Amino acid sequence: MRTVIFVGPSLPPEEAAAHLPGAEFLPPIERGDIDTLMAQDQPPRRIGIIDGKFLQSFSISPKEILRAMDRGVRVWGSSSMGALRAAELDVYGMTGVGTVYDRYASGAIEDDDEVAITFDSESLRPVCEPMVNIRVATEAALRRGVVGEEDAGLFLTTAKSLYFPQRTSAAALHRLKGTMAEPARQRLADYLRSPEAPDAKREDAIALLAAMRQDAQGRETEPTVEVAAR
Repeated sequence: MRTVIFVGPSLPPEEAAAHLPGAEFLPPIERGDIDTLMAQDQPPRRIGIIDGKFLQSFSISPKEILRAMDRGVRVWGSSSMGALRAAELDVYGMTGVGTVYDRYASGAIEDDDEVAITFDSESLRPVCEPMVNIRVATEAALRRGVVGEEDAGLFLTTAKSLYFPQRTSAAALHRLKGTMAEPARQRLADYLRSPEAPDAKREDAIALLAAMRQDAQGRETEPTVEVAAR
């Protein structure tokens, strides 16, 4: 069963390949990519959308995804563009996976800039931080007692006010010099740089690959029903 995954800055393709052996990994999706796949002699039967483009090219449209699903293709989405489209199309059968999808689907977040970033076109490495990652990590810091509720809210408001290509935790914390108490600002900075801070988009990408792997394994183990001739 041919499987295609569109991935980029949320999870390095070489690392993604280790989570779903046998799949094809393509760069972040843009409009026309799925139609191109479906026009091939052997189109994929499963598509995973993690990352996508939307500034330098047209973003993948819901209608393009629906056309593929109408032909029996199963489509998953998580992390970034995939989470956005899954929240729009889950009622039509697209499968959403992870924290970012859950937040869009529930209405907890709505703005596209929550997942928007800029990235190097060759290495696919991000050059800023997605707001949703900053949000999830700050909430984790609040639960751990690293930062208080007032300071957490102030930090998130400051990060959200930054234009997304310049948005980083460091930039937001720099703006809060003299506004947030220095010990609290330093504790939050240390936590956000630490391995304990969650990376929502990365974790969701891995969860999508795990879900697709389980789906493939389930199909392989489905019992074969034989019909005896009368």
